[in-house]
Amino acid sequence: MARNILKGMRIAILVTDGFEQVELVKPRSTLDESGALTQIVSPKDGHVRSWNFTDWGVPFPVNVWLLKTAPDDFDALLLPGGVINPDTLRMQPKALAFVKAFFDAGKPVAAICHGPWTIIEADAARGRRMTSWPSLRTDLRNAGADWVDQDVVVDQGLVTSRSPDDIPAFNRETIKLFGDAFARAHAA
Repeated sequence: MARNILKGMRIAILVTDGFEQVELVKPRSTLDESGALTQIVSPKDGHVRSWNFTDWGVPFPVNVWLLKTAPDDFDALLLPGGVINPDTLRMQPKALAFVKAFFDAGKPVAAICHGPWTIIEADAARGRRMTSWPSLRTDLRNAGADWVDQDVVVDQGLVTSRSPDDIPAFNRETIKLFGDAFARAHAA
C-alpha cells in the first residue's frame, strides 16, 4: 500500500457506544498509514465504548463531538458496524443528517458489517449494489439496494463489506476509492 496516498485527506469515523472494535481499529490504522487524518466523530462527548466480538471492549476518545462539526469538515466517511452502534445512530437525526450530507455531496463512504443500517435510514441505499452482515440483507433490499453476498462491493462512491473477516478486502477498496475521490477533488 502506498504511503501518503491519502495525505491531507480528512476522514470522519462516525460511531457511538457499541461499535465493533476491530472494524474501527484496523481500517483506521490502514487509513492513517496511508497519510489520512482520521477522527472519531460521535454524538457522545468524551469517550465511546467499543464492542469486542462478545463483550464490551476498550473506550476510545471522541476527537470531534458531532454537535460541533459538519460534513464539510471532512473528505470521506467511515461507518464501522457492530449491532448497537448503527442501531443507535440511525435513531439520531443529527447523525443521519451527517451521513446523508456525504452522499448528497458525492463524498466517498465506507461501511462494514451492520454499518449500512445507518445508510438505509439516511435514505442513501436505494439503487446501490451493497453487501453487509447477512442479517441486513432484507433490510437493504427493502430499502431499494441490490444486496450481494461478497467480501467487498464498490458502487457509486460507496464501499461495503460483510464482516471483520473481510477487512483486508474492505481496506484495500476503501483506500482505492478514497484515494481516487481525493485526487479528483484536488485536481486542476
